[in-house]
Amino acid sequence: MKGAPQIYGTVTIGQRGQVVIPMKVRKELNIKAGDQLIVMSGPPGRKEMINFIPVEKVTRILSHFEGHLSALRKELSKKNK
Repeated sequence: MKGAPQIYGTVTIGQRGQVVIPMKVRKELNIKAGDQLIVMSGPPGRKEMINFIPVEKVTRILSHFEGHLSALRKELSKKNK
């Protein structure tokens, strides 16, 4: 099913709270040693879920939206004059 969540297996939390991300998901998402991941709960209202999101992808998304916000601010400031 397109867009359905993928199940990659299970992980065990180590004594120091560490998790090993399964090789299949690391390969599919091109996650390598040293990559930084943001750890989030979610989706909204689902605090029992954990998501790992590559910092690089979040940075790219934020940059995209910052451009749109800048243009929107300029447009709004014109209308408020």
